[in-house]
Amino acid sequence: MSARAEPSGLAISESDAALIRGMILRGDRHHDIAAFFGVNQGRIAEIKDGSRYPGVTPADPDELPPKGPYLTPKVKWQESRLR
Repeated sequence: MSARAEPSGLAISESDAALIRGMILRGDRHHDIAAFFGVNQGRIAEIKDGSRYPGVTPADPDELPPKGPYLTPKVKWQESRLR
């Protein structure tokens, strides 16, 4: 009875991994980073612990996106319903 969801098709690149490492060092929450990239928090943890992209250095702080939380489709949907 269990059916897996279709893969999202989203993948983390080496440049994304550098941003993720920088965001982690800055203190961003894992779920905010995951929401920004559209991936599962587990992918963020894999980059943090070095099991994915182990040799990638963190991006410089001036290259990072603004700190989260990031708006999700649910929030946008709720906002549109209130209008």
